[in-house]
Amino acid sequence: MPKIDIEKQDSVKIYKIRKTLEELSQKSGRGTELITVYIPKGKQLHEIINSLQQEQGTADNIKSDLTRSHVVDSLGKVVQRLKMYKKTPDKGLVVFCGALPPEEGGPLGSEVVTIWEIDPPKDLNQYLYRCDDHFHVDILKDMLKDDNLIGFLAIDAKDAGWGLLHGDKIEVLSQTGSGVAGKHRQGGQSAKRFQKLREMELSYFYNRVAQTTREYFIDIYPVKGLIISGPGPTKEDFINGNYLEYRLQNNIINTIDASYSGAEGIREAFAKSADILGNFRLVEEKKMVEDLFREINTNTGKGSYGLQEVIEYLKNNVVQTLLITDNTNLHRVEGKCKRCKHLQEEIVERPLVIPKKTEFSSKPCPGCNSMEVEVNEQDVVDYLQILSSKAGSQLEVVSGSAEHGNMLASLGKVGAILRYNPGHSK
Repeated sequence: MPKIDIEKQDSVKIYKIRKTLEELSQKSGRGTELITVYIPKGKQLHEIINSLQQEQGTADNIKSDLTRSHVVDSLGKVVQRLKMYKKTPDKGLVVFCGALPPEEGGPLGSEVVTIWEIDPPKDLNQYLYRCDDHFHVDILKDMLKDDNLIGFLAIDAKDAGWGLLHGDKIEVLSQTGSGVAGKHRQGGQSAKRFQKLREMELSYFYNRVAQTTREYFIDIYPVKGLIISGPGPTKEDFINGNYLEYRLQNNIINTIDASYSGAEGIREAFAKSADILGNFRLVEEKKMVEDLFREINTNTGKGSYGLQEVIEYLKNNVVQTLLITDNTNLHRVEGKCKRCKHLQEEIVERPLVIPKKTEFSSKPCPGCNSMEVEVNEQDVVDYLQILSSKAGSQLEVVSGSAEHGNMLASLGKVGAILRYNPGHSK
């Protein structure tokens, strides 16, 4: 049985890119002073640097003193950063830079020039330079869309259903009844005439299914492979009759004996396709979450959940695989005293970050009463990645919108498979 060739993606990297793009999408400049640079793979960096230096010269003509200063400073910062690279990264590079007001707000002139660099998740093949009142993130957002599509057709003599595996979900597209008479003829009909009529109805149904399959899986969603399932011999009759358009006929990667057709058949076929679709991210995530629940439900002591408990196990080097949903939206806020190095930390939801930072910075250090408390924040996934790296644990970010993500959400959106049962003494 062939396997679809899927390029493995780092779930933490994809999560960070998506979070950064969400953040950048919400930012706007006070003028056309936000810089976007897309550098395609293979492009010589010195050419880009020369081009940006020319733009700096052009920016001297901007009438507004503040806008001119911001644009020149931002371009200068991008040039400085690019000079740190020996060559363009293998897949290309995207840089965003601009003067933005502080997070807590501030008057005109309080803006700080900030820069972001992103390694694209796929090969970048186009160059773009823009100086605008917003960052241009659409090209990168399109790269995050999963183009590894698999079509499902669940068919028998009564009905048919179409489904699509893409990104973080299996989606039922539609279903239709066949209108084909059952195998038992009505009184007064000869067996031969009834059989002939039924064969004609089946042939018409197969042609109708083939047409819809072509529309879905070539015209609308160009799939990498097609899986056909259903009870009985109907699916084989449909395939062997060459009703499908040749590109789809050649793209059939598996046929599955199933109890159902239609919408139920799509879900059943997906559940039975784990082997052939093992490289698909949705299937990988589903298996990891199921493994976690198996450890929890069988009381092996190797299943853990809840953020604080998991963090303790991480710090004690007990975690093998750590799972967290991509919609957790938590941040770690840290206040560190510059004098005595006393550390305060708390993990809070995103809307509470600024109040918590204000609290840490405005109160004296509990250790030495100094007011010199340095405050920082980080996304909880960044924090868990640091802990996982130190412990040699595997961190995986799973989709919070998929069925298995909802299962993990019931455990507080964070869970871990442990190396051993920490309740047993070694």
